[in-house]
Amino acid sequence: MNEGKTKEQESGVALEFDLGDPPQKVWRAVTIPELRERWLPKEALADPDAITVTPGQEVRYRLRDDSPPFLESTVTFTITPNATGGTCLRIVHQLTDA
Repeated sequence: MNEGKTKEQESGVALEFDLGDPPQKVWRAVTIPELRERWLPKEALADPDAITVTPGQEVRYRLRDDSPPFLESTVTFTITPNATGGTCLRIVHQLTDA
């Protein structure tokens, strides 16, 4: 089941999804380049390597627009187990030069 909530922030957006897949599978989808690039193309990343990583829990990447005004931002994926054996996935996309 994929249920999502959105919370608007001053310079970004936060999304939360309740997923049926286990945290280990979701972690692989956000950290293994071949899997991540299916939905987050490497061209969107300022650097294909993560800025910060807390293994199995959180990873942050830097993004940069490829057209003016060339805004930079970060996207943070936070993974926590939910009560049903699935995953709560929180995605925060935040402008860094707002």
